Amino acid sequence: MAAAVSVREAYGKTLAELGRENPDIVVLDADLCRSTMTHFFAAEFPERAFDCGIAEQNMVGIAAGLAASGKIPFASTFAVFIPGRCFDQVRVSIAQPRLNVKLVATHGGISVGEDGTSHQSIEDLALACALPGLAVVVPADAIETARAVRAAAFTEGPFYIRLCRPNLPLVHDETYRFELGRAAVMRDGADATIIATGTMVATALEAAGQLAQEGTSCRVLNMSSLKPVDEAAIVKAAAETGAVITAEEHLEHGGLGSIVARVLAQHRPVPVETVALRDTYAESGPAAELLRKYGLTAADIGQKVRAVLARKR
Repeated sequence: MAAAVSVREAYGKTLAELGRENPDIVVLDADLCRSTMTHFFAAEFPERAFDCGIAEQNMVGIAAGLAASGKIPFASTFAVFIPGRCFDQVRVSIAQPRLNVKLVATHGGISVGEDGTSHQSIEDLALACALPGLAVVVPADAIETARAVRAAAFTEGPFYIRLCRPNLPLVHDETYRFELGRAAVMRDGADATIIATGTMVATALEAAGQLAQEGTSCRVLNMSSLKPVDEAAIVKAAAETGAVITAEEHLEHGGLGSIVARVLAQHRPVPVETVALRDTYAESGPAAELLRKYGLTAADIGQKVRAVLARKR
């Protein structure tokens, strides 16, 4: 596996590049620019960077106003604050009028670690996916982050992009092209399909490698675009492998697993297993230990693959 790289830094540096290309791009933050990495943009374009302080709801309203005035605002904070703290403002001020606001939240999932339960956003994808018209994207590495942020800048309409705190292994190379609504086949296989998003893509690839040594061939899909979702890729994988496992650093309800199950129930029912948090909040601790405790490792994916294959047979 390639060396781990910061997705947050990729976001911040891509913002600065976009700022050089388009004077209509503006950036808002909520007193967290060193953590969200929007300071790269602010250093070059101080007149287009706005620190709204610890007032996330107000930041969303300002972003909506800037979008209504023809600007392309990127608004960033931690995922517990957007969409968590300001869901109503996102719903009323951005989603309902379908304004061209790009919400990029960092520190998603339980891998924020020692920050504890209050800062571990595990409901955000369910909230974001519930909003009509809002594109929802969870990049798997720094390369995909840069491509997704660029796609958001050049695509009209509201976006929610979820990033994480830890550095992630590179699972894509520089030839990768992100396309909203399209899954990427990371590894082919015939026995089962692992559909993963965000931090769990590298973990799914690790699991597939381990399973291959046991003689089990797993396809791995990177489903970075949760909304719109690549229904055709899901149905094709189910038809060709006959079993599906989903993996996400999020609650089981309302995220990737729910989306995939809905698509398969409508178009191609097959046995499905999910790797996710199960109706529980996590605790404070090192990220790796939390991922082990709450069942979000390659070994856990392997167990689910064996379970789904037993059902398939």
